[in-house]
Amino acid sequence: MKIVLATSNNGKIKEFKKLLPDFEVLTFKEILGELDIVEDGNSFKDNAIIKAKTIYDKLNDENIIVISDDSGITVPVINNEPGIYSARYAGVGATDKQNNEKLISKLNEKSLKTTPAFYTACIAIAFKGEIYTVHGWMHGNVINKEIGEAGFGYDPMFIPNGFDKTLGELSLEVKKEFSHRSNALKLAMKVLDVIV
Repeated sequence: MKIVLATSNNGKIKEFKKLLPDFEVLTFKEILGELDIVEDGNSFKDNAIIKAKTIYDKLNDENIIVISDDSGITVPVINNEPGIYSARYAGVGATDKQNNEKLISKLNEKSLKTTPAFYTACIAIAFKGEIYTVHGWMHGNVINKEIGEAGFGYDPMFIPNGFDKTLGELSLEVKKEFSHRSNALKLAMKVLDVIV
């Protein structure tokens, strides 16, 4: 079965391919080329649906499954930032480093070395004209520095509950047991089992 990912985020693509070994996983760019999707929803769910529906409609093939993910980190103490703006926290086109620097500066403004935070992932599945959504979460603490080279995004700043290392220090093999995306994908697999 062919799955088309409605993302151009290389970190997410790599993670999805690893988490979905039984499927032929392609990115929308491989089929449709460059495409700008305007994510103007008010929640992770809204944005995941926008991405999945846009690619599904463009492909115009009801036998292809389109999966999209909208995810990010939320830090309650700073007004739940960056939330749905995680990928563009420091501005449109910002690098992971720039986004991390902005979050670090926000924590430093409040003299916080560490504070509770959580990741959210919403996965939307478009198949045969229907849209299905599932959510996954991962809780822990965000710190005011980067430690580790693994992962992407805010991973070097996030220590999941039950660990003393950041996601930037943990291998994908370890993270896939409990990450927000893995948790959402486990539920997505249940949906795929029913609809495929």
